[in-house]
Amino acid sequence: MRHGKKFNHLSRQAPHRKAMLANMACSLIEHKRVNTTVAKAKALKKFVEPLITKSKTDSTHSRRTVFRYLRSKEHVTELFRDVSVKVADRPGGYTRILRTGFRQGDNAEMCFIELVDYNENMLKETKKKTSRRRRGGAKKDDTVATTPVEETVEATEADTKAEVVEDTPVAEVVEEVVEETKAEEVVEEEAPVEKAKAEEPAEEVKAEEVVEEPKLETKEEEPAETEVEAETTTEDAPAEDAAPEAKVDAAPEEKPAEDNSDESAKKEE
Repeated sequence: MRHGKKFNHLSRQAPHRKAMLANMACSLIEHKRVNTTVAKAKALKKFVEPLITKSKTDSTHSRRTVFRYLRSKEHVTELFRDVSVKVADRPGGYTRILRTGFRQGDNAEMCFIELVDYNENMLKETKKKTSRRRRGGAKKDDTVATTPVEETVEATEADTKAEVVEDTPVAEVVEEVVEETKAEEVVEEEAPVEKAKAEEPAEEVKAEEVVEEPKLETKEEEPAETEVEAETTTEDAPAEDAAPEAKVDAAPEEKPAEDNSDESAKKEE
């Protein structure tokens, strides 16, 4: 009868079971992780954790005790030299079991068993500080909690003021840049206007020259036409030319009389 015998035999005899667990413990110390079934991992956990605790005290007695279970000098020296230093601050719980699913074929549940301190990814998550509070210390927690909030509010106000102070020079610079761009645009607008004004007089001068040239031609043509008309008139009416000549001759005779009368009037005065 096996009353009170709760350990798992793993379907093996005692010598076979002890040799298997010794080999698995050596593999775990060497590779820091082993892939096996959940049943064997639980048995290995009970087998190897007391040996790791024993390795924290480096003495001949503890080395001989561990060697009796592991049966490998190389793995005993590695356990006392490397693993014991890495696990020195941990008070138990040196291994972790991570279930990976079920094995194809017999559908056995598989897992990883690893040393906790050698998994750096898991250590980063567990290193986060956890706050523990007591039921009676609620008032103290409230008073403590109010002070950081006030400090954070003051810090945020100071940051906002600093940001406002830093923003004002930027606005001034932006205004200066805008004013410079406006001045450049005004200068650029004035330059085409001046060019247009300079071009307008030249166009007016050209227009005047163009207008004056036809007038000269017309003036030159008019005397020619008058000469032709004069010739025609002289040929048609010779009598009319004689009459004006007589009038012209009579007119100068009357002018001296008028001049004499003017001179006498001046003398009387």
